[in-house]
Amino acid sequence: MISNLKVLQQWYAAACDGDCEHSYGIRIETTDNPGWILSVDLTRTALYGRMCERENQCADGSWASIKSDGFEFVAACDPGSLERVIGYFIEFATAGSE
Repeated sequence: MISNLKVLQQWYAAACDGDCEHSYGIRIETTDNPGWILSVDLTRTALYGRMCERENQCADGSWASIKSDGFEFVAACDPGSLERVIGYFIEFATAGSE
């Protein structure tokens, strides 16, 4: 089974065109609440203009908040859910392409 991180790497490599990666890209950062933020600039990708919004609160205390305004996909989550929010981006990126 291929990991979400590997799929994200493949998506990024496919989106690179020799120019856009100099100005646009993917950021993974920590937050002080604590948690993670995954930001993916959608400019000059096939995902530009695609929107979504999703909140996910689990009984075990984990959480995730996902939003795309069509320009940027942003997912925030608790410290143990980074792999899960990368998966949410993969779902977002592949929705309707299967």
